[in-house]
Amino acid sequence: MAVLSVSAASIYLLPFLQEVYYKPLADALNLNNTQVGSLMSIYGVFAMISYFPGGWLADKIAPRILISSSLVFTGLLGLFFATLPSFKVSLMIHAVWGITTTFLFWSAIVRVTRNWAPSDQQGRAFGFLQMGRGISDIIVSMPILMVFGLLGGSYFALSVVIIQISLITIISGVVAWYVLNDDDGGENSTIGTFKSGFEEVISVLRMPVVWLISIVVLAAYSAYWGTYRFTSYSTDIFSLSVVVAGAISIGKMAMSPPSALVAGFVSDKIGIAKSVAILFVVLILSFLIFAFMPGLPSLLPLMLVNIAIASLAVFALRGIYFALLEEGGIPMKVTGIATGLISMIGFTPDIFMPLVGGLLLDRLPTIEGYRVFFLVVAGICTLGLAAALKICHIVSSSRKDN
Repeated sequence: MAVLSVSAASIYLLPFLQEVYYKPLADALNLNNTQVGSLMSIYGVFAMISYFPGGWLADKIAPRILISSSLVFTGLLGLFFATLPSFKVSLMIHAVWGITTTFLFWSAIVRVTRNWAPSDQQGRAFGFLQMGRGISDIIVSMPILMVFGLLGGSYFALSVVIIQISLITIISGVVAWYVLNDDDGGENSTIGTFKSGFEEVISVLRMPVVWLISIVVLAAYSAYWGTYRFTSYSTDIFSLSVVVAGAISIGKMAMSPPSALVAGFVSDKIGIAKSVAILFVVLILSFLIFAFMPGLPSLLPLMLVNIAIASLAVFALRGIYFALLEEGGIPMKVTGIATGLISMIGFTPDIFMPLVGGLLLDRLPTIEGYRVFFLVVAGICTLGLAAALKICHIVSSSRKDN
């Protein structure tokens, strides 16, 4: 699980670099908000078309091969990105990252995590994965941010940051190759035993719970993208420095380990879908507060507390929403395909959320842009709440029938 956690953390640091280094990245590449958003949108497009075939692949090929190769390829591209290339080249790099981090990586790691734990401990299994990702994010990001600050936050400093992250990602791939086994997943593993082809895809498409989980993930991931704006929000509205805003972003990452771990254990006790619904209620209220909170210095403590609450809820959701696979009764043998379909839909915010945020901030007055953006996030979370409540009903009905 430690290898899975470190791998799942390191591979996404490069394509999601703007979470911590939004303004330095925009300045170094000479991009406006819409162009920075376009980098993530092109990443999201290629990720979306890679999730479903990647899910099928995860059911057929050993996870060691998929996870290791994806980490190495992603890191090598990062070394090239460290040269701070043109906007067009940066778009191409993000497009390829969309393939390396999804087609090869994502469904494989979800399948291995599900195989790692028995059916009544799925919440804590995915909670442990998210907790490990959070701890790895902090361990990697804190010293790198310190180096960035010591080097004066210059373009050269940003290149050094990218090189460091790239090397860590490549090393993670080498370690994964030697630590993971071809048959990783233990007694639950059924890789290669289910008939390949059109039949298994149709069986997944006919499962209503798969579509509902897709909506849950889409809403939760939109909220996650909402937290990405906390860095620029703190500088634009509360006039904090870039380094302080970056520290807030990394502090936000610190919320991941405890929230994911607690959510995992609690959800195993009260139910995954019920836990998801409660978390969506918290997020709706939190983003409404962001939408209407004025940027007064006296409200800075409230802003920081609200960032903590939203971050805790988002990371708790990320820690348990794939545990709905088990609670929803999806067969283990189609885990990869189900994960691919859910991810293809659920992670589409990678495409539209950066663009929505960039366009709103470029075309509306700053305060109004953030207000509309956070209202959009709250609205999407409401859809997630409705889907979670429907899953609760399905699970309850299934248990009564049994």
